[in-house]
Amino acid sequence: MTSTLTNRPRLLWFDLTQDRSTQELITQFEQACDCTQAKGTLLPNPERVDMICIHFDRPDTLGLRRLLEIKRAVPTIPITMFTVQHSEELAVWAMRSSVWEYMVLPLSATERKRYLAAVVQLCELRRNTQGRGKGSQIDHSPTLPDSIRLTAGHQKHQALAHIMLYIDQHFRESIDQRDLAKRCGMTTFRFSRVFKEANGLGFTDYVLNKRMSFAKDLLDNSQMPITSIGYEAGFKDPSYFARAFKQYANCTPSEYRLAYQMRSASPTQAPQDDTTLEALENLVHSLEG
Repeated sequence: MTSTLTNRPRLLWFDLTQDRSTQELITQFEQACDCTQAKGTLLPNPERVDMICIHFDRPDTLGLRRLLEIKRAVPTIPITMFTVQHSEELAVWAMRSSVWEYMVLPLSATERKRYLAAVVQLCELRRNTQGRGKGSQIDHSPTLPDSIRLTAGHQKHQALAHIMLYIDQHFRESIDQRDLAKRCGMTTFRFSRVFKEANGLGFTDYVLNKRMSFAKDLLDNSQMPITSIGYEAGFKDPSYFARAFKQYANCTPSEYRLAYQMRSASPTQAPQDDTTLEALENLVHSLEG
């Protein structure tokens, strides 16, 4: 069947992502469609737009309500929902909201080709029927699913949940951040940013803190040599372990162990002299501060 559509489909894009990354997605459609990015809350003229494309990375309550507002304001224009975060519940919500198409990112070449062919056919049908009587529009606004009403912070934690478990189990080993980013379906840059937003620390600092906590536990509860503790905590270079520990705990591993022993000692077990006592007390106070 040969299409009689003479003009390219006109797509209007709404960027509802947190990192404003819609322009990158638009480039995948510019060869086949006329793409325009919406400005602010300005709504389109139904006669000049064939498809509204709404781009989400992690849909939240405000974003999905915005989709429904757009649908109510221009009910004659079909809507495509593009989303990175996907769940069966979200797909059902989109269907019940009469979203014309629900697309999960990233798109394969086959999926993009299928979508573009469908858009062309839809545009041809809509343009051929313009001017005819339109049926009544049903305003159907389903309740937002519970998984969408999560806070942005909770959603970030969910996106990284399986990765955090992996880190907790393997932090003493060599972990490649690029590999973790691939497991999450993210670029390394995006993974780094989402990780810091979710945990309050960058990836490297987070792993370092895990190793330091592990080392402190061994210093407190074992008689292992300090060099061996460094290796056990994941440090291949004992001198780097000593420097990193001092920066982390404000004292060397040896000083930390001595201070812990001082705190744990029986009150009747006095140090050998006043000078030693004063030095140890000062060290304990500095650690507790």
